[in-house]
Amino acid sequence: MGTRDLKYTRNIGIAAHIDAGKTTTTERILFYTGKNHKMGETHEGTSTMDWMDQEAERGITITSAATTCTWTFPKENGQPTADAKGYHFNIIDTPGHVDFTVEVNRSLRVLDGLVFLFSAVDGVEPQSETNWRLADNYKVPRLGFVNKMDRQGADFLGVCNQVKEMLGSNAVPIVINIGDEEDFRGVVDLVKNRAIVWHDENFGSTYDEIDIPEELKEQAAELRMNLLENVAEYDEAILEKYLDDTDSITEEEIHRALRAATLDMAIIPMTCGSSFKNKGVQFMLDAVCRYLPSPLDIEAVEGTNPNTDAEEKRKPSVDEPFAALAFKIATDPFVGRLAFFRAYSGRLDAGSYVLNNRSGNKERISRIYQMHSSKQEPIDFIEAGDIGAAVGFKDIKTGDTLSDEKHPIVLESMDFPDPVIGIAVEPKSKADMDKLGMALAKLSEEDPTFVTKTDEASGQTVISGMGELHLDIIVDRLKREFKVDVNQGQPQVEYKEAILGETDHRETYKKQSGGRGKFADIVFTLGPADEGVEGLQFINEIKGGNIPKEFIPSVEKGFKEAMKNGPLAGYEVESMKVTLKDGSFHPVDSDQLSFELAAKLGFRNAAKKAKPTIMEPIMKLEVLTPEENMGDIVGDLNRRRGMPSGMSDRNNAKVIKATVPLSEMFGYVTSLRTLSSGRATSTMEFERYEPAPTSVAEEVIAKAKGTSED
Repeated sequence: MGTRDLKYTRNIGIAAHIDAGKTTTTERILFYTGKNHKMGETHEGTSTMDWMDQEAERGITITSAATTCTWTFPKENGQPTADAKGYHFNIIDTPGHVDFTVEVNRSLRVLDGLVFLFSAVDGVEPQSETNWRLADNYKVPRLGFVNKMDRQGADFLGVCNQVKEMLGSNAVPIVINIGDEEDFRGVVDLVKNRAIVWHDENFGSTYDEIDIPEELKEQAAELRMNLLENVAEYDEAILEKYLDDTDSITEEEIHRALRAATLDMAIIPMTCGSSFKNKGVQFMLDAVCRYLPSPLDIEAVEGTNPNTDAEEKRKPSVDEPFAALAFKIATDPFVGRLAFFRAYSGRLDAGSYVLNNRSGNKERISRIYQMHSSKQEPIDFIEAGDIGAAVGFKDIKTGDTLSDEKHPIVLESMDFPDPVIGIAVEPKSKADMDKLGMALAKLSEEDPTFVTKTDEASGQTVISGMGELHLDIIVDRLKREFKVDVNQGQPQVEYKEAILGETDHRETYKKQSGGRGKFADIVFTLGPADEGVEGLQFINEIKGGNIPKEFIPSVEKGFKEAMKNGPLAGYEVESMKVTLKDGSFHPVDSDQLSFELAAKLGFRNAAKKAKPTIMEPIMKLEVLTPEENMGDIVGDLNRRRGMPSGMSDRNNAKVIKATVPLSEMFGYVTSLRTLSSGRATSTMEFERYEPAPTSVAEEVIAKAKGTSED
């Protein structure tokens, strides 16, 4: 394996709403690129990408695996042309379900381009909107693939319009479908002005290029003009020709301008097909080669030198020092812990050392793999622009930057939301206690939004995550992968506490018990942190050594520790500001521990006077329902303290948007089913924390007191 030309590498993701047919599409890609000789189907439970048992069973993709394959482009009638090149694809599969947005988030961080799947029948769905916004945040160029054209009610141009209106993006069809529903046969390529009809007998591996069918000529001409108009708006050279004589614009010029506009996110090229019926995926792969970026199109990645705090850049070149980002940790039954990483610059050989910039330790990478779903293919080295998985890390977390030892750099890490829901778990047999601990440690290493902690008061193990489904799957994995059966408690909301008022306080800590005593005295102001500040904002205003310098960090540490248990119900305080103003010390009895304890006690006593409040997680909810059930559903949301934030229409159904406290939403899916005779669906994701109403806060506090007194 020599050095690959990065121009022919594509790091792409496939993002979609649940059930838009993403896994089937990925399966087809692997089939056409020669990785799979037999096609897998999700509904038969034989798909390659979904290799975890739960995925095959639930038919949903939970973890995003990275797979490599090669696509030869360009082709004529399905056969490579003389100048065809093998394009090296790294495909990162991303889950559609909202509890796993974190997976989508971290995949987008390392992708260069995205294929966004829509269902031709359902169009733009709530989750598509969430993922689309995430892709906007990371500025990822994308193209649209409207799948399921063989289904009843398929409407390609209708979906293109939704992408334009609902997602505010310039969606431009570059094909038009020939026939729809069961008559869907192929597409008209609007750039080439020819029709493509795929052969059924070899799963669409080859096709015929034919003239545009009579009945489509007028529509195709109109859509081609629309395409040229959009490209001309973007490219001045084409604009001149467009105004003079549109026939003089060459295919090559259109491709070039369309590529530039796609990279700039000025145009989203839209294609369509039916993955299940083996049509359209091949054209979409050509479009990936034509319009989506290679690692060379993404300029240098920026980072910080941890030693000097200076900004540094790494270009996508083998000659630069090695830099990579670990974007996923997975436990593989055969090779142990795999760290998936994207190499941005330089080259890494198997058996060599890298520096983990978070821990400051160097680690030996014993083996490097490229993944084909859950099978690994060992490779000798990995270079800039590529994605691989490494084995041999002692300590690695999602978001760590790995680099050349002599050239440290920290790439921008990823932000993960805090978990909002927890359940207590205990192993069914006492013997499994240690096994449970190890299993939970492994799972939280893989998934940054999954947190395990021990409740000090009750000694229970509490696991927390992003939603009920998230925790269900964790419990399921404990049973299957780690063979630990657990009993689970009722779901608990992860409340937080906040300090809304300001108070001044003096705390003097004294202890005399024969021999050396303990002494510390601090004067401080406690209040809310400044806008946008997370955690403890600590300001030291001590003048003239009233408290010796070496004790100040202990005071800060004491306050930081104290924030883990709020004054009302023992929930974490997310942010606060402490201004240390004065104090005193004893030359013999004062030490670091005394000042740390004084801060902890000071917080406990002062926080009660500083308007402490219980904060509850508020969820963003979207319900898709037939019109006749709308009244009942809105009424039910009002009873759950929901605040409607908008209503709209989507494909003969109503969309209700609302914000609702999480504590009112347990078991919502079941009651929604009852209210709508099973016809309504909902998606829910965390939005923000806000102060809980008095009655709710009192209940939370009473419950916390009750458990601590038991």
